[in-house]
Amino acid sequence: MSKKIADNTFVHHVLFYLKNPDSAADRAKFLEGASLLSTIPTIRQFHLGTPAATDRSVIVRNYTYSWLCFFESAEEEEIYQFHPIHDEFRNNYGHLWEKVVIYDSTTSTPGIQ
Repeated sequence: MSKKIADNTFVHHVLFYLKNPDSAADRAKFLEGASLLSTIPTIRQFHLGTPAATDRSVIVRNYTYSWLCFFESAEEEEIYQFHPIHDEFRNNYGHLWEKVVIYDSTTSTPGIQ
């Protein structure tokens, strides 16, 4: 069984730092927006999570939510970026966060099966 992701896969990983991370109302509102965002058709898979309880010096744990999406290609991710639902998410829920950090990557694993 292969674990490797397809060669053209585009990975979009966003760390959200909410302004009021202890606010249940703000968290609920953010989750509402993320649920809407997850309906964009070009997303192949997604994961929404919070920091794990791991404790090593190299682990970043100060964010509130992690949004990880997989796309078939960079072109599919580009469609996601300009989709009206993505715009709605930024416009209607952007007031909830103070910082966003994004890591985009493409599959580059020559020689690894």
